[in-house]
This record gives sequence, structure tokens and C-alpha cells, in this order.
Amino acid sequence: MNLEHVFLCGNPALDFAATLRARRSVRFEMFVSPDRLDAWYLESGIVDTVSAGQHADVERAVALREAIYELVTARVAGDPYHGEALAVVNDTARKPPAAPQLTASGRRTDATSEEALSTVARHAVELLSGPDVPLLKECGNPECTRVYIDRSRGGRRQWCGMEPCGNKLKAAAYRARKRQAQGPAAR
Repeated sequence: MNLEHVFLCGNPALDFAATLRARRSVRFEMFVSPDRLDAWYLESGIVDTVSAGQHADVERAVALREAIYELVTARVAGDPYHGEALAVVNDTARKPPAAPQLTASGRRTDATSEEALSTVARHAVELLSGPDVPLLKECGNPECTRVYIDRSRGGRRQWCGMEPCGNKLKAAAYRARKRQAQGPAAR
């Protein structure tokens, strides 16, 4: 499977939660090493540099990711939050975040792994307490478990993205319609 990080959910906290892919089936873990976690922080754009992470940083990141996912899916379903997940997100958000600095060439954000993780937790707090809550949707692909912000006209977006999910489902539906139209002789 592809080890590239994907950012299409509309918020860093949602993209972070999506780093465990296909939760209901094959479960593909993106944070297999401290290097992969560090790469996510950089590729997401929340920091410009991050100090090298350790295995304990990955463990904390996975715990936060699972707490964010639990809270987001509870919010989407209209269910109450689980206290333990709330505690993980809030405890992480209380730690100092990555602080942007003004330099001669513009803005720069250097961070430790703990500061980068706090920044992700703060994104989750802002998201789950903000105006985008009614726009949260889970991808329509049964294999995908990404939750995204649907800012499409009329709120009609069905998939987290066309490349990872929409094209596959559209093609499968087309093939099914074509088989059905050809009748039993084609089967």
C-alpha cells in the first residue's frame, strides 16, 4: 500500500485521524516509525521543522489519533463524547504548541514532537467546538473511514476525495450497470 500521507479532509486533525486507513477491514497504519510521524508533521504544513521523534512520540501520537477519531465519529453520529478520549485530547492540547516565528524571509515554525502533537490536538479542539461541525461527513466508500469537512455546494460531496475513493466507486457502479444492462447472457 501507498506510504504517502494524504491531506484531503479539510483540517489537520481529521487528516491526522485518517493516518490509520481502512479501519473496518485491512487497517493500514501510517505511523510505523518515528520518521513517518515526523514526515506527517512536515508534509501537513503545521511545522517547518520538527526534532527527531522517538518511539514514545509515536505511541502518544497514536493515542491522540485514536482519541480524535473517537470524538469526531461520535460528533458525526450525534453520540456523547467518551470521557477518556476527551481527556487525551485536552491533556495534549494543554501542552505548549508549536510557535510560529517571524524571520527575515517570512514565517517559520520549528517544533519538538510534543509541540507538533499539541498543535494537532488544538486543531481538534477548534474543529469540534467550531462552526464546521455540521459539515463533518464520513466517506461514502465502505472501505474508507476518513471523516472530512464537506464544503461542497449543497453539501453533496460523497467521498473523502475522487482519487482515493470516488473514482473507484464510480467505476464499480458503472461496471455493475453495464453487466445488468447486458443481461444474463453476458454473465
